[in-house]
Formats: sequence, structure tokens, C-alpha cells
Amino acid sequence: MKIRRKDALLSEIGEVKAILERIPSENVIDRFGLESRLAELEAELAQLPDRIQEPERLSLTFRGEPVRGSSAISADFAGSASSAFVDAFSAIIAGLKGHLKYSGPIPDKVSVPLMITGVATGSFGFEMELPNLQGEFFEERVSAGDAVEILRELLRVSAKGTDDDISDIVEEIHPRAVRKVADFLSEVSKKGAWCGLEFRDSYFKYSSLDELKKSEKRLRKENISETEETYFGEFQGFLPQGRNFEFVVSDHSGIIRGRLGPDIEDPDVLNREWLHRPTRVKFNVVQVGQGRPRFTLVSLDDLDAQNRD
Repeated sequence: MKIRRKDALLSEIGEVKAILERIPSENVIDRFGLESRLAELEAELAQLPDRIQEPERLSLTFRGEPVRGSSAISADFAGSASSAFVDAFSAIIAGLKGHLKYSGPIPDKVSVPLMITGVATGSFGFEMELPNLQGEFFEERVSAGDAVEILRELLRVSAKGTDDDISDIVEEIHPRAVRKVADFLSEVSKKGAWCGLEFRDSYFKYSSLDELKKSEKRLRKENISETEETYFGEFQGFLPQGRNFEFVVSDHSGIIRGRLGPDIEDPDVLNREWLHRPTRVKFNVVQVGQGRPRFTLVSLDDLDAQNRD
């Protein structure tokens, strides 16, 4: 990391200068090598940008059977829990970018590594450095910090929020990403542990193993139904910026409000070609517990124009 290189350069420059101060100026030969090294270090330092943004870090901590206070943690548990946490984080990134599928490898997982940089204080855990998502693979405005905040919020609302609170997040990041978070909680709970997550001066921690198990249960596939439902009616409008739509069902049973899936690359085409047009449409419907169903138009192939009677 550039910030670490800058610190190393400044440290070595200080050491070299201190040594040179102790060598008389007439000792040209003794000073020659050190002066050359100092010039190299200062030239490299000058090439670094003046302002280097320090990478963000999170703290993931644990309590329970695998943890010995704030001094030790089971190596087996630490490895499996950290791996499951990384999977959840990577799936949320992919979900935010619209790249996550219902099966197969998590996209770009190797490109978004979390790096363990230290031990988190308090109950035992880890400090992790977030990756920089800038570059050719991450043209979308998605940050690693966004993913961590969503993950922390999902932990909180699954423990203390409503089904609709959970649904809001499921709709944003994809049901599979939510299942990956449930897998992480399962890895923690089956060893008799619970956890906490601190990021950007905000902290959520489970108060007990039972509370964590409650979260896990609410995020499981059994509590999040996914179906395909077909309706006949007319689209009343599309908002390309927010990727939202309104659809009036022809039997006057109501208005469906939903979102466009990430595979629809040109939402404007819907306003041009499908507005107020009798259409048979297939929606993907996700419902968390007793929460409000959320409707998504996944593909333009799910639209079928109909003739007016």
C-alpha cells in the first residue's frame, strides 16, 4: 500500500540523516554511499502523491465458546468464520454491482480481498483493511465501505428490525447475498459464538448467541420466498434514474410498484416502447416473512405485448 511505503520512506530518510549527522563532512568516502541512498529515497518520496487516502478498516469481534476473553481465539474457528465473512462481503459487492447470479462463483471475489491487519481490541477479533474498488472492474459507483455498512445494517435489522426492513436490503443486494450472510452467522453460531461489527464509528454487536441465531433464521431461504408471478395490465411509468416502475393490473386489483433488474441495461426503452401498452409480464417476487412483497422486472424477455380487446 502506498501509505505504508510513504511511512517506510520517511522512517528510513530520518535514519539516514541521523547517521550522516554523526559523520564529519570531510569523511567523503564514508558519506558517499549514505548520501546516494538519501537521494534515492527522497526521489522516490517525491514521486508519491501529496495526499494519500488511508484505506478504511473494520473490526470484526467474537464472544463465546471459541474465545478466551480478549486474549485468544480458536484458530480453527477464526479461519472458518473469517472465510465465511469474506464470502458474505464479496457477495454483497457483487449484488450491489448487479453481477451476482443465483448460482456459480461469486464474481470478482479475488479482486475484493479483505486483508487482516491486526487484532481488534475488546472481545477478541480482527481488524480488516478494505480493498480499493477503483479500476477497470469497478466502473460502477460502488465502494467497499457501502458493502460493509449494508452488511452491518443487515445484521442489525435481522436482529431488531421488521420484515420490511430486511426486505429493503434484500431488494438492493440480491437474495443470494443475504443467504451468504446467513451462512456466516451459521458458521459463528454452530461453534457457540456471537459477533460484533464496527465500521466508521458505528457498532452493532449481538447481545447473545440466541439473538444471533434469531438473525440467522430470519435470513435463511426458508424465510425469504422467491416466486415468479404473471400479470396482465399496463405500465404507467418508468423512472430510469431510480430504476422504478408502476404497473396497473387490468382486473383493477391494484398497482404494482417495483424495480428493474440489473440485466435491463437501457431502462429508457421501456418508456419508448412499453408505456400504456397492454402487456403480459412476468415478475420476480421476493417476500421476507410477513413483509410486503417486492416485485422485480428481471428481463425484457419477460414482457409480452397483448392486443386490446
